[in-house]
Amino acid sequence: MASLAEKLKQRRESLSVTQRQIALELGVTVTTVQNWEAGRYIPKLSPNQMKALCDLLNFKLEDLAD
Repeated sequence: MASLAEKLKQRRESLSVTQRQIALELGVTVTTVQNWEAGRYIPKLSPNQMKALCDLLNFKLEDLAD
């Protein structure tokens, strides 16, 4: 099963979304997004940020929890 980091990166790339787009949408730095995708950090997001991430990458919350 794919890790959260792998899921984020795979989905982002499959939708041709850049790390910068995610960073701008969520109000975080590109380095933060890179660290999430590398598995160095688990995203700690507000409910609004989580909704924005799910909307941007076409995820349901359950997809991220698996």
